[in-house]
Amino acid sequence: MNCPISVIDAFAEAPFQGNPAAVCRLPAGASVAAPWLQAVAAEMNLSETAFVSPRRDGAWDLRWFTPQVEVDLCGHATLATAHALWETPGLAPAETLLFHTRSGRLTCRRRPDGIAMDFPARRPAGITPPAGLFTALGTTPPQTLWVGRDVEDFLVELTDETAVRALRPDFASLNKVETRGVIVTARAVNYDFVSRFFAPRVGIPEDPVTGSAHCALATYWAERLGRDSLRGWQASARGGAVRVESRGDRVTLIGHAITVWRGEWVG
Repeated sequence: MNCPISVIDAFAEAPFQGNPAAVCRLPAGASVAAPWLQAVAAEMNLSETAFVSPRRDGAWDLRWFTPQVEVDLCGHATLATAHALWETPGLAPAETLLFHTRSGRLTCRRRPDGIAMDFPARRPAGITPPAGLFTALGTTPPQTLWVGRDVEDFLVELTDETAVRALRPDFASLNKVETRGVIVTARAVNYDFVSRFFAPRVGIPEDPVTGSAHCALATYWAERLGRDSLRGWQASARGGAVRVESRGDRVTLIGHAITVWRGEWVG
């Protein structure tokens, strides 16, 4: 089966920034087994590979795979998929894209400030930190202001931006913490907040820019700062900006994407 495939830098203002995702467009009605999809994602070896196929009703089916597992929600690969589809002849620039996913119906539309994605909100609740979390992250209780958990991840607020940027986690120890990943965040100087995201249990030691983490960060910082529209910076080595809008049980994530290469999967 031959499939168009591209690599797109999501939440990026220029090539080689943000988070690269592979986007593989499957034929309409294709019946593809999950092991094949997983093998392709492992071959691409990016944080996520998205597989998208058209439906008869004009919407799209969308799935996401890390090199090791299928995931329920992925923001940067959704952004990359929307960008890739709008580059395909036949799709109008003003067309809203509707995706059917494991996290329900997601939509993407173009705005003057970027691609806006309508996602479910993930509201973290405060918890007692699990044993070994601070040691694995390389932080200490005096640096920690709050620890919570949403449906998939831990969220840890540190005292300041410098502490977030200075983290050097022990990934072998972090891999033993039972969670998809750990979001670490703090107030920022040039943005409303900064964050980093670590997920070694699903094959991603540190994710460059994580849309799904911002589903929790949007609600968390909207409550802390008393504003629904915020700007976040994910302080990985590549780095990326994510604008967020908190809207009750939904959030809007906004960013740009850039295609870095296109090809064809032959197999």
